[in-house]
Amino acid sequence: MAITVEEVFETASMTLYQHLDIRTTTLGLNLKDCIHSDFEKFRKRVYGRVRQQGKRLIGAARALEVKYGVPVVNKRIAVTPVSLIMETHLSVRKFISMAQTLDRAAADAGIDFIGGFGALCQKGLTLSDRMLIESLPDVLSRTRRVCAFLNAGSTASGMNVDAVNLIGAMLKKTARLTPNASGCAKFVVFVNAPEDNPFMAGAFHGTGEPDAALNIGISGPGVVRSVVEKNKDTDLSGLAEVVKRTVFKITRAGELIGRELAASLGVPFGIVDISLAPTVTEGDSVAGILEAFGIERVGAPGSTMAVALLMDAVKRGGAMASAHVGGLSGTFIPVSEDRGMIRAVRSKALSLEKLEALSAVCSVGIDMAAIPGSTPESTINAIIADELSIGIINRKTTGVRLIPVPGKKPGDTVVLGGLLGIAPVMAVNRFSSGKFMARGGRFPAPVTGLTN
Repeated sequence: MAITVEEVFETASMTLYQHLDIRTTTLGLNLKDCIHSDFEKFRKRVYGRVRQQGKRLIGAARALEVKYGVPVVNKRIAVTPVSLIMETHLSVRKFISMAQTLDRAAADAGIDFIGGFGALCQKGLTLSDRMLIESLPDVLSRTRRVCAFLNAGSTASGMNVDAVNLIGAMLKKTARLTPNASGCAKFVVFVNAPEDNPFMAGAFHGTGEPDAALNIGISGPGVVRSVVEKNKDTDLSGLAEVVKRTVFKITRAGELIGRELAASLGVPFGIVDISLAPTVTEGDSVAGILEAFGIERVGAPGSTMAVALLMDAVKRGGAMASAHVGGLSGTFIPVSEDRGMIRAVRSKALSLEKLEALSAVCSVGIDMAAIPGSTPESTINAIIADELSIGIINRKTTGVRLIPVPGKKPGDTVVLGGLLGIAPVMAVNRFSSGKFMARGGRFPAPVTGLTN
């Protein structure tokens, strides 16, 4: 389908006045062929691959920014899950060393973040998986750009509760080792994790991917909010149509740039992730869209329906615009990275429980939520397990980024800085499910997973 002159002018207006951008270009890299029995040679191969390809990505992305005038905000790399490539080098010291190698290569190339320091452990834990989890507090405190993940379940296999039960202690140790617990913001636990997600902290280059692939994450909450505000008297069907058409235009712009960027790098174009991703910039808020719908504050009755309507309209528009929609694709509702969400928590409109309810119809889950550092490990694990079970039963991706902040109590605020924003500390239910979580084992795959 040809791009018209009118679309070009409309996209230019979105960029100039409504914060439209390419939120992230993420180059996925296979590192399996870098493996060597000599660990130093292994590290040098990894460093060389990441640094070289990262420099190429930076140069090509900057050239397209100049050509089209659309900002490419973040340039990132995702690699093969590290637990898979470290199975012949099983020591915590070596895991930390590999993380530092990735961090240095990303820094030297000018890459913002590098993802993939993680494990696929939905049915069980290998020795490599366990060692990776054990290394995470040191990894997240000793690196700046490395992001980590676990995929702890899927609709087809159920949930690895034994893996989930390791996370609370790991997060609390990470929180103690990093300023304002900021290291926890670089870790996410998933179920049904997509192999082509371009957004951090959960990006990784899956085993079903080619040697390299270029994935694009677009965003435009400011654009969507603008058109919603112009349609104040439209009924819900009309509102969904307005959002759908807008996302169609945003996705077209993203695919154009993504395909050209992939061609200039000489790698396959992967997917466009059509998620609406907010930032701390005023006007670039998903919560702002919901308020423009007519919700006084996110968390008020009607919020779940509003998120569901927005989510479905986004997917419809993206699917119309591209045959290669993938990743998470939908709507992010992180607490600390969205000014509207921050206001909702501070005004007590939004609780952790309501955030969990919203996540049942959004694409991501409980994201960037700060909780008191005194929260018991078993409670942290149970909050994660609750969220992941929503994804398993509903056959969707869900993830959790919890930030247990030492010394903070509900109502306090923690400044995470930069893209990570400001997190109001949310209250946690004081009653325990420790005995339930201590049962461990595997949450069975639900009947909904038996689709063959």
